[in-house]
Amino acid sequence: MGLELGLGIVLALVLVGALLVPYLIKEIGKGKVELGPRVPTGASDVTPGTRRNPAPGQPDGQADPYGPQAQHNAPHIKS
Repeated sequence: MGLELGLGIVLALVLVGALLVPYLIKEIGKGKVELGPRVPTGASDVTPGTRRNPAPGQPDGQADPYGPQAQHNAPHIKS
């Protein structure tokens, strides 16, 4: 039984390799698969925000709710 299980595992690995390797070669050739660290693909903002300006260029950007301007005339926040 051990020999049959071993042959089954080897056969499964060979089949996975036979299907996966050509696919990866094709996709890497097209440039869809990027190796190494990268910036996430998709929609992005060319002007990322900072602490002082969380959403530059965005009219609906929300300011820091704990900043000094947002807390005027409000009681001190105890943490």
